[in-house]
Amino acid sequence: MGNIIASPIAMSPKTGYIRAFTALSQWSTEPAAAPIVSFVMAARWIEASPKGIYVRPADAWIDPSVPVERALVTHGHADHARGGHGTSWATPETLAIMALRYGDIAGIPVAYGETVSLGPVNISYVPAGHVLGSAQILLEHAGERVVVTGDYKRRDDPTCAPFEPVPCDVLVTEATFGLPVFRHPPIGQEIDRLLGALHAAPERCVLVGAYALGKAQRVIAELRAHGHADPIYIHGALERMCDLYRDFGVELGELVPATAASAEQLRGKVVLCPPSALNDRWSRRLPDPITAMASGWMRVRQRARQKNVELPLVISDHADWDELTATIHEVAPSEIWVTHGREEALVHWCGLHQMQARALALVGYEDEDEG
Repeated sequence: MGNIIASPIAMSPKTGYIRAFTALSQWSTEPAAAPIVSFVMAARWIEASPKGIYVRPADAWIDPSVPVERALVTHGHADHARGGHGTSWATPETLAIMALRYGDIAGIPVAYGETVSLGPVNISYVPAGHVLGSAQILLEHAGERVVVTGDYKRRDDPTCAPFEPVPCDVLVTEATFGLPVFRHPPIGQEIDRLLGALHAAPERCVLVGAYALGKAQRVIAELRAHGHADPIYIHGALERMCDLYRDFGVELGELVPATAASAEQLRGKVVLCPPSALNDRWSRRLPDPITAMASGWMRVRQRARQKNVELPLVISDHADWDELTATIHEVAPSEIWVTHGREEALVHWCGLHQMQARALALVGYEDEDEG
């Protein structure tokens, strides 16, 4: 397919038509969904701002972008979990990740399925399937149920609890890959490509760029599941997070610091590093590495070329287009709020399916986990 265009949605001021980038990578023109006149915003007790989502009756913020007194945290990536809060409510795994990164924190653990109350609001944490400890936040107040998904995916992942759909009145959903062109392949297919490259060039190593929290551990666990029993060599920046995953019972097999091995020992081996180390001085000592990167953004060829990636692996910890739309159908909300990504396309899709939706356009949330 051709390159994905950077601006996938455009509305003509003359015709009122939307040009939507389709799954076939072709431009199609269709009438823009008419505004839903009957739109009445539900859940008036929560509001979006540049600081995050504010739950007014609980006086708490969900994934705030600045320090606040009360923070409800969905998962441990730094664009959602920050230090400096008065008190953070999160799963035990997420609190452990925050403590590893930020040192001492004031945290209250909330296990999956447990309900806590802040003022008149009941708050539950439900698995999101994104990374270890990731959670959707279910808010119940005034007869309404609001679910904030945080980042999530529906694919199998041996390193974290799987996503659980929660029926609700209002769904606040991410849309990182909220375009029809983003349909992630089965992860087994990408792991087979990685191992195929390794076996085809035993005199080289395969250097995989993978984010330190979640992606690296998932790639390692999937390699093990596909029968790769050799030691896997890792960059020092991945060691502490891999140890934390093991502390929570995630099996990763034998991991060896890459700096402890000679270039000769690394031939025919898999080496993992953070994406930032793919092309820096650290990688120059490796034996003619096949440079790979594990990210949903590797679906975009231009991204792979920009990062000098020889083996792009489309492995994502975010929901793709089909997962996003299937989840909306499954939880059947009366209203959808879209944030963190390609908001306009998903809002447009909701309109075509007679669903009330709006884009929140929150700022301060970047894809720290590289998709």
